[in-house]
Parts: sequence; C-alpha cells; structure tokens
Amino acid sequence: MILWSAEIKELEILYTSVKGKFPELEKELERLIKADDENMVLLYSRRCLEVIISDLCECELKRPRKTEPLKGIIDKLHHEEKVPAHIITSMHGLNDLSTFGAHPKDFDPDQVKPVLNNLTTIIKWYLKYKDAKVTQGAKPVEEKTLPEPPFEGVARKEIKFEYERPFKLTNRQLLSGITIIAILIIAAVFVYPKIFKRDKLENLISPDGRIPVAVMPFRNMTNDTILNVWQDGIKDNLITYLSNYSEDLAVRQIESINGLLQNKGLANYASITPSVASSISRKLDANVFISGSISQAGPTIRVNAQLINSKTEEAFQSFQIEGTSEEEIFQIIDSLSVLVKDFLIISVMEREIITDFRWLISTGSAEAYRFYNYGNKAFYKLDWPTARDWYLKATEKDTNFTEALRMLSYTYGHLGMGEEAKKTSIRLYRKKDQMSSIQEKIWADVVYSGHFETPYEKIKYLGLLRDLDDQMPVPYSMMAGPYESLHQYEKAISLREKELEIYDKWGSRPRWSASYTSLGGLYHQTGQYRKERKLYRKAQKDFPDDYSLLYRQAILALAEDHPEEANRYIEKYISARKVNIASEAAIASDLAEIYSGAGLLDKAEEYYQEALSLQRSAGGLNNLARFLIDNEIDINEGLKFVDEALGLSPDNFNYLDTKAWGLYKQGKYEEAKRFIEKADSLKLNNYNYTIFIHKQEIEKAIQGQ
Repeated sequence: MILWSAEIKELEILYTSVKGKFPELEKELERLIKADDENMVLLYSRRCLEVIISDLCECELKRPRKTEPLKGIIDKLHHEEKVPAHIITSMHGLNDLSTFGAHPKDFDPDQVKPVLNNLTTIIKWYLKYKDAKVTQGAKPVEEKTLPEPPFEGVARKEIKFEYERPFKLTNRQLLSGITIIAILIIAAVFVYPKIFKRDKLENLISPDGRIPVAVMPFRNMTNDTILNVWQDGIKDNLITYLSNYSEDLAVRQIESINGLLQNKGLANYASITPSVASSISRKLDANVFISGSISQAGPTIRVNAQLINSKTEEAFQSFQIEGTSEEEIFQIIDSLSVLVKDFLIISVMEREIITDFRWLISTGSAEAYRFYNYGNKAFYKLDWPTARDWYLKATEKDTNFTEALRMLSYTYGHLGMGEEAKKTSIRLYRKKDQMSSIQEKIWADVVYSGHFETPYEKIKYLGLLRDLDDQMPVPYSMMAGPYESLHQYEKAISLREKELEIYDKWGSRPRWSASYTSLGGLYHQTGQYRKERKLYRKAQKDFPDDYSLLYRQAILALAEDHPEEANRYIEKYISARKVNIASEAAIASDLAEIYSGAGLLDKAEEYYQEALSLQRSAGGLNNLARFLIDNEIDINEGLKFVDEALGLSPDNFNYLDTKAWGLYKQGKYEEAKRFIEKADSLKLNNYNYTIFIHKQEIEKAIQGQ
C-alpha cells in the first residue's frame, strides 16, 4: 500500500464529495479506500468505473448497459462525443489495467498508481458532469473556451453559462444589487485588510527600510494603584524586546522616552493623550508609536495596545491580551511583544515580496516570514537547494503557511524531486478549506493541476487569477508554461510579452531573469532572432551577467554565426557557474546543450562525452543517449547508454521514454510500446507532451503493421 498511499489519500478527499450523493459509487469507493491488497484495489477501481459508465450509458446513450463490455460503451461515448476525449483516455487506461485485478494475473504493483490516478481524474470530471446536469435551467448560449487542443486526448474546457432568456432589472432588483455590492465591499474590508492598510504602512517605513517606533507608558485604568508599576514595566519590556530586531525596527530607547516625558512634566501618565504621544514621537523621528492601557474586570487583567501613526494620530492595528492575575503579567507582556513584533516586521518584509503574492501571506510568524523571504531570494537566483532549505524552515515554524508550501512544491520540481513536489502539492491542496482568500485557493488549484490534471485545467485556474486582477504579471507568465508544453508557441509568446509589458508600466524590473530568457527561448524556437537579440539587450541591463541569460545569449550568437561573441558569452557563463559552485561535469553538460541548441551537433556530442567522462551519472548517460537517438547519430550506441542509465535508475520515466524512442527508431514497435507505457504510468505530471507524442507515434506504427 505504501507505493500508492498518496493516490489513495487523494481519493479519500474525493470520497467526501461523493458521500451522500451517489450511493453506488460511494459504496465501491469506500471499499477501494479500505482495501489493503493490490488485486482488490484494482477490482474496486474497476467497479467504480462500472458505476460511472453504467450511469453515462443511461443518461447519454439513453439505454441500460446490460451485459455490454465496458470498452464497447466507452468507445460509443467517444464516438458520439458524449465524454471529453481526455476522460475517454483515462477510462480506457483504467479499464485495461484493472483487468489484472478482476481476473488476477501477474502484474507490477507500480501499475496500481496509474489506475488510481486515472480514477481520480474520471471522478473529478464525473462530479462536475453531474453538477451541470442539475442546473438544467441554464443554457450555454455563449461559450468561452480555451484554444482548440492540438492533439487528441484533451478536451475543450467550457467555462461560462448564461440564462436562456434575457431579463430586465426592476428598480427593486437594482437596489438589491447595489446593496449586495455594498455588502461585498464591506466584507472585502474584513477579508482583505491589507488592501486598505498597505499604502498606510508603506508610508511608515523610513528610507533605510526600517520602521521607527516609540513606545509610550501604558495607562493604568484600574483602581488598583499596585498596578501602576506596570505602566513603565510594560513599556520598558516592549522596548527591550523590540530592540532585538534592529534589522527591521528602529526602536527609540527607554532613556529617550523618559527624558522627553520628564521635560514635559508628564509624571501623571493619564495626561498622555494621543496628541501628546504623537508630539513626543515626532520629536524622536518615530513614525509609529505604541500606546496602551491596563484594565481589570473581576480577576481578569486585560492589556490593550494600539499601533498609531505619529503624523495622523490614526490607529491602524490593535492587540488585546488577558490574564487571570498580576502573576501572569510577564506572560501577557511576552505575548503582546510577539504580536507587535510580528506585525511590524512582516509589514517591513512584505515590501520585498512581489505584489502578486502579498495576498497569499497567511502567517503571523515573523520568523516563518523571514525564512520564506530568504527562500524567495535564493529561488529567484535559481539556487534551488538553498531555497528548499529555507522554505522547509518556514513551514516547520508555521505548518499552515500555505504560500511557503506552494513555493516549496515548485522548488522540489526544479530539483527533480517529483514525488516530493507531488506530496507537497497534495498537502497544500488539503488546506484549501482553511484559506481565507480566493487567491490562495486558486493558487492551490494551480499547483495541484500541474501534477494531477491536464494543461487545460492549469490554464483555466490561471485565467481566474488573471480575471481577478489583469494587472498581475505572474499569471500571464505562468499561463505561458502550459501553452508552451502544448507547443502553442504564439500564444505562449503573447502571454510572456504581456508580463513584461506590465513590469514596464510599473517602471520595475521582472522578479527574475527567467521572464526574459523564457521569452527569448520562444523567440529562438520560432526563428525570431532579431526580437530575441533586442530582448537580451534589455535583459542585460536588469540582470547583468546572469548565467541563465548568458546561456541564451551564447546560443543566439552561435546560431547567427558569431563565434567570437559566442565565446565571450561562454567564458562569462563558465565563470558565473563556477561562482555558484557548479561541478565541471555540470558545466560540460550545459555547454553541450548550448551547442545542441544552436544546431552544432559535433561540438555538442564532444561536450556530452566530456561530461560523462567527468562523472558517469545516470542523468549524464541519458543525456548522451537522448542526443544520439533524437538526432539519429548512433541509435545503437544511444540504447547502450540508456540501458546503463536504467540499470542505475530503472523506474525513471525519462530514461524509459528514451529507451522506447530508440527502439521505435529501430522498428521494434512492440518492445517500444512496453517501455513507453511504463514511462507514461510513472511520469510525474498528468501530462507530458514528449511521452504523449512518442506514445502516439509508436501506437500508429503498430497499427500500420
């Protein structure tokens, strides 16, 4: 069970949506979740499929299933276009593999995973299908669809439905609509307080990047004079505690505060009004002052604190801590100090977070936020190992810090740790119910769809983010990724150009060099060398000597037959990679890719061989094998290298795909089919263009025989 526990957990989540709505499916799915034997898992997966197919047969084909085989009904649903093509593909895949459970034969337990992944995809679609059936009063008079899929196996996504009959608003309805809008605006103030506070907080930060803070004495509002000692006690403890965070806060010291209070003759703290406190703070060049009070109700002691703008005297944040006796006062002070510190420090650090992601910050821990911030700095410098370590620390400090989880999942992906990336995406997805903002929820869907759905779902979710705010640059660039994976290059180019257009409008450079190099790579692939060169001139100003930019510049110079210019870029690239402690083997492999990208195959092969001589790794073996096979330089030799790679890592889907493609080019189609099917079952994401195309070509070749 350990092999497919993540897939079962995903079905457990879906079970909650099925429960109480579809009794037959609920029964089989419950049995599946509880099954502890691979044969039973396959059997109950097939039974779940049978329930869904039988229902579709009645609803769409208008007849009972009777004893007709599943495959025949699936083919009819496909032929009559009753079910999207990508769901048909999952149905066939599940049906084919699950027969090993229904009629027990020898099979690899790893084959259970694709069965469960296919079932998850089918059930998700089926739930949406049933929901659509319920809303029969709505008719799709205008469809907003994603671009037509360029390949068989992924269906169009229908997004928008409108009422069949137009209607006219009455005055009462109009007033109701205005009332609803007003309520939504008021709700937004509570749900998204940062919208209304960001500009105010930004003005409180001094040019050196810190918030200057003064702490006033806390007024004793009780009749117990014994508590007077804590008027200065809370103030002094707060000052001492906050002073430890001088990197973000400039805290005015006890002597300065007490000196001004004495000069003004303010021995009675009850006379320290907001105006007086504001005046004292301005004399100390403190943009913020903290004022508070001590009150008591029965045995409960309550300490209130407010953060106030020294110039406007406007309170922008309040805190309240309670205790049951004076003995707990130190605990109250400690708790209050942490709350004030976290709020102020996060306000400072938030400036370093790209605007698109500020809405996603769900932590109240300054330490977690700081670790996350360090992770971002490493991430955007392409230092994935360091980024991973900081994100892990952030999520350890605050296990519900969803934005750190999102970035951790992406980082695992860059490190090639696909299973960890998947697990983290599931962990993030399960926290959707506790997320307070719609942006957080949609980003969780984006991350999840990257692993378990097609590129079209990912495009849909990113489109929702764009619709929320069409001036956010990141959704455009991220939407370009799935379009590029579908080889829809023109659409990907327009989206990446839109991202840069927004940064230009802001008068700001992009968050990282990839905003330039990704677009440059697309220009290169579509032969737009002039645009590519112009783009790199601009990129060089924003990211001078960035190694990923030098990589692309070297490829362009070689492709345009400028060897001297290319050599300069390559020398700079090698120096930059050495600064990042890249190994000689890694650098040689990168140089091979540079020459390969420019079409200089002899030079590329030379560097692939050199990389392998420096370090005989599975990745290096596969790189050379793929190069020799794709370019049909020496297919037999390529297969020898990939066999060695598979000996080191037998379940690597990339290596299996290389092997399958080499066998295909040798005309060994049936053998190629076995390897491509295994690669397809092990691939990290639900969709992989290369494997999809290779699988199609192999199947066509077999049919042609």
